[in-house]
Amino acid sequence: MTTATPTPQSQKRGAEPVVTLKGVSWQTFKTLLAEIGEDRACRMAYSQGVLEIRMPLEDHEVPKGMLESFIEAIADELEIEVKKVGALSLKREDLTRFIEPDTCFYIQNESRVRGRRINLEIDPPPDLAIESDYTSSSVDKQSIYAALGVPELWRYTRQTLQVYQLVEGEYEPRQQSMTFPFLPVTEIPGFIEQSNIQGQRTAVRLFRQRIRELLQNQ
Repeated sequence: MTTATPTPQSQKRGAEPVVTLKGVSWQTFKTLLAEIGEDRACRMAYSQGVLEIRMPLEDHEVPKGMLESFIEAIADELEIEVKKVGALSLKREDLTRFIEPDTCFYIQNESRVRGRRINLEIDPPPDLAIESDYTSSSVDKQSIYAALGVPELWRYTRQTLQVYQLVEGEYEPRQQSMTFPFLPVTEIPGFIEQSNIQGQRTAVRLFRQRIRELLQNQ
């Protein structure tokens, strides 16, 4: 039997509205996806019969947008291509797993998916996924990303950026990014906070200047 449970976080002032449905079959979930379509504001995650539906708020979206800008700035300074695919629906029917990251990127595998519609049945997963965790989740998102084979996961929460690397099917915390090993991960939340004081574009310019300094000193 499918049950709907509003999470405690959804009842707190300022928290993201979240609905958790338990006992949802994969077929029912697929039917729901087909009915509501891709043009929607909510984000979904599904694993082992549990479906989570949430509506992102500004406190969730702003850090995500800054992290996107930072990665694009790094790519420009390194003169490499990246493919930002945003909240791409990451679905594997054979694994009955589904998640929509806050944003994700193809970096090492960018050339393999350039200019084409991504199908995870034949294409590699994104090289980097980002979650901006303004509220906690009732679904173990890390296990979904791990099952899908996403090599690197960033989670920004409470003004802290945590980096995880996929090792033998499980995520292990790391002090540095596997994708950008020169990047001072602990400094990134400070740039996000600067955007709240000096403005977003100013924070991105300061971040870009910091990346140039790091690359020049290598």
